[in-house]
Amino acid sequence: MKRTFNLLLALLGWFAIIDQFLLMLENRTTSVPEMIIRFFSFFTILTNIIVAFYFTNQFFTSKKTSESLFNKAGSLTAITIYITVVGLVYQIALRHLWKPTGLQRIIDELLHTVIPTLVIIYWFFYEQKLKLKWKMIPKFLLYPLFYLGYILLRGKFSDFYPYPFINVTELGWPQIGINILVLFSVFLILSILFVGIGKLVSKNKT
Repeated sequence: MKRTFNLLLALLGWFAIIDQFLLMLENRTTSVPEMIIRFFSFFTILTNIIVAFYFTNQFFTSKKTSESLFNKAGSLTAITIYITVVGLVYQIALRHLWKPTGLQRIIDELLHTVIPTLVIIYWFFYEQKLKLKWKMIPKFLLYPLFYLGYILLRGKFSDFYPYPFINVTELGWPQIGINILVLFSVFLILSILFVGIGKLVSKNKT
């Protein structure tokens, strides 16, 4: 069952990512190089790529090679936190901003709803919860921190911000500061929640 779950999430992930790239390429309003840079500037895309790599690795990797990057303690929890944020932010802050149709709607739901939900379910059943430690939480926050730094730095020179709530040009730094604080609070709360649930579940099993 676990191997089937790995294959399903790997296939769904790569299907959604590749098709989203092709849709952006087809509907681009900028040069191809700029479109590619923008494609890889979305937290949704980067996180779904990580998810796709993780489950591809899980499908093809044997238990004897469990020391790979994706099999380190806490890796699945970190990935689950990131993709959960993708889903939550979309449902709360972005869904109302546009109404995709056709293939774009299918891809949209895969990236923001279906894959996040399946990853959370996978985490609940297959994460090695006994290995989760509170000290892992600061490491979980590094990826969103580096991402945000990159987006703000590139936005300063390109004036392109992938999400409206981090658009410095339109909102100004005071509001952006508040938005960043809220976002990191979400990452922190989810990190505490997942580690806490993991510890609680593993404790009840012992």
